[in-house]
Amino acid sequence: MNFRIFAVLGVFILTSGFSIVGLKKHSSPVVAQTSERDLMFEGMGNHTRKISTKSKATQAYFDQALTWAFAFNHDEAIRSLMQAAKQDPECPMTWWGIAYCEGPNYNSPITPERSKAAFYAIENAKSRIKNASDVERALIEALSKRYTFPAAANRQPLDQAYAAAMSEVWKAFPQDADVGTLYAESLMMLRPWELYTTDGEPVEDTDKIVSTLESVLKLQPDHPGANHLYVHAMEPSQTPERALTAAHALDNLIPASGHLLHMPSHIYVRTGLWNEAIEQNVKALDADQKYLKLSPQQGMQYIYMIHNSHMLAYAAMMSGREKEAMSAARHMWEQTPDAVIAKIGPVFDRWMCSVYDVQKRFGRWDEIIAEPAPPATLSVTTAIWRAHRAVAFAAKKDFANAEIEYTAFRNARSAIPMAALEMGGMDDRFLQVSDLFIRGEIALQKEKWELATELLTDAATIESTLAYGEPPQWLQPIRHTLGAVYLATNQHAKAEQCYREDLEKWPNNGWSLFGLSRALKGLGKTKAAEQAFANYEKHWAKADKPISTSCKCLEFE
Repeated sequence: MNFRIFAVLGVFILTSGFSIVGLKKHSSPVVAQTSERDLMFEGMGNHTRKISTKSKATQAYFDQALTWAFAFNHDEAIRSLMQAAKQDPECPMTWWGIAYCEGPNYNSPITPERSKAAFYAIENAKSRIKNASDVERALIEALSKRYTFPAAANRQPLDQAYAAAMSEVWKAFPQDADVGTLYAESLMMLRPWELYTTDGEPVEDTDKIVSTLESVLKLQPDHPGANHLYVHAMEPSQTPERALTAAHALDNLIPASGHLLHMPSHIYVRTGLWNEAIEQNVKALDADQKYLKLSPQQGMQYIYMIHNSHMLAYAAMMSGREKEAMSAARHMWEQTPDAVIAKIGPVFDRWMCSVYDVQKRFGRWDEIIAEPAPPATLSVTTAIWRAHRAVAFAAKKDFANAEIEYTAFRNARSAIPMAALEMGGMDDRFLQVSDLFIRGEIALQKEKWELATELLTDAATIESTLAYGEPPQWLQPIRHTLGAVYLATNQHAKAEQCYREDLEKWPNNGWSLFGLSRALKGLGKTKAAEQAFANYEKHWAKADKPISTSCKCLEFE
């Protein structure tokens, strides 16, 4: 998932379903979700930060809140912090925590309402600063540089000032793992999801972020926030395997947090650990359901929950586990209330195509054609539904209906508002890939191999330029189809190159391992072909059944 979509979420999520809770010393409100709960969660791990309070309840609620914040569940953290403040209204760190959690995180922007709430919360912390320890005082003063009232139209100077201040706090307290984590995050917030070029090269401050988090993890290897951020800091890089230790640390660290259980899969899919990615997302979905029973009123967290199902569907697709892939894709719809889809559907529009992606991946052409139209409010999903129908008709050699659906796709594509694409973290290149893919599929089914190769090559080229996301914007790599075309036309050397390129990007995926084995066999590289096939069997061991092709649109004997 390309989480840059969260930059436009505010008006859809962060201002809905909230009520006002007053502060003790300042009359302006803090935004908190509707139901106040005196709730301590199980499975929150052991992370603690001793704060200046004599109240055991305040300390316990603060620890819970900090862990929720490190898991990017700021709303639940705020609810815990409000309980902490009730127990000890004069504890400065509860108000620091509220101010921090009302602010942005790597996946979430700040709205004017939350900016106002953060400002008054940090004012409450400052008014109690005489009760703070040295490090608490430093944290409060640093965070105060992040907010103004009225809210600034341009937040960049504020974010830069906060990062500069946190640099000094980290220098003053270099053995404090929380401080180092917060400092690294402050740098990440200067360019969220833009820490690398499209080629995976680090940009300004990225190396500093990485080295800071590595220092923190030496201090505290099981730090939930540092491990979480390190995964994000490394996943788009050319060396995602460097975050495998962090990923493994998060496997069961915070069982209550679906998002933290899910996070290792960001690295597992980049390093070819497909079954492990599936396992983590299964655990995440289970945690999500338990959490919803305890905390049913949600906004932002619905996005994370949908994302978990989306990643599960993708990992299962790439390892041949069709039943699990379809179950996860259906779950995306089942777990999301209609009201949420109606209100914020454009934000996760592209993800809801997963049902059709699974059907296409496993050649379920009749099922695609029978699938009802999605809600009209999901304009991207509607266009992709049309695209998959065109592919399905082409696979059935029903070219008249394939052309009708292709025209319907183009009409649906032209009707998508630009805002809907931006909201989904996309641009029109994503739909351009789909356009080329449809035409390539029609051409290959007509055995117009040269035209099919040209169209699919163009599609693969554009696909490689799409913004990083996990899962990627295209759940079925174009090279799986292009490689099959090369095999069908006995261009085994080109097929080998095609599959190796795909395996470099998505290691150990069985589709390309199988295709590679056929390409090598066609080239007379018998030993290498046997090794590739053995690798396919190893990584396909939990698949529903064997395959005979890298793309179900072209089956081989």
